[in-house]
Amino acid sequence: MVDKLRLYISAAPELRFERDLLARAVAEIPTSLGWTITQTPGADREPNLDAVTRADVHLLILGSDIQAPVGLEWATARRAGNVVALFYKSSALQTQAAQAFVREAAKFGRWQGFSDASELRWRARRLLVDHILAHSARYEISAAEAETLRAWRKALAKDNKAVDDARGGAEQSAVILTTERFTPSEGRLLRTEA
Repeated sequence: MVDKLRLYISAAPELRFERDLLARAVAEIPTSLGWTITQTPGADREPNLDAVTRADVHLLILGSDIQAPVGLEWATARRAGNVVALFYKSSALQTQAAQAFVREAAKFGRWQGFSDASELRWRARRLLVDHILAHSARYEISAAEAETLRAWRKALAKDNKAVDDARGGAEQSAVILTTERFTPSEGRLLRTEA
């Protein structure tokens, strides 16, 4: 059984808020799956190319410029035969390098524009739920959980909430585990009463 979905987020530092938002958005998806979220590292670290090749879902978000190592992450994913979901910030004025990258990547996938962080969050959550449902046997998603996911995805069509502009919290790589599939080996489990 696959207990965790491996998500890779490729994005330049200028998109720190969008990266943080996407990493936090996965916790909103009503699934018992755990998540391994790996992101493009800062300039002082090497990218985790093993995580790129092993990603179940790879999101590439482009702002005004393509910056190292995002291009390397994309090329590595392509060589591994992985599909990369391509998103671009439609309000950003792109450099010539970014425009050239858009043309090259368009040979392998369709770019989806987003006007703001709320729209990116909406598109990414839909894509992730669609992926989970399409691979429900692999992830051993129960019929009840699949129905919950379908209903949640349907409700997303009505979700026009603006994103809280509070920053911070998830702009680095992370692992999210659920108590339905994982039992903590150390520490204390905190529960909140509904």
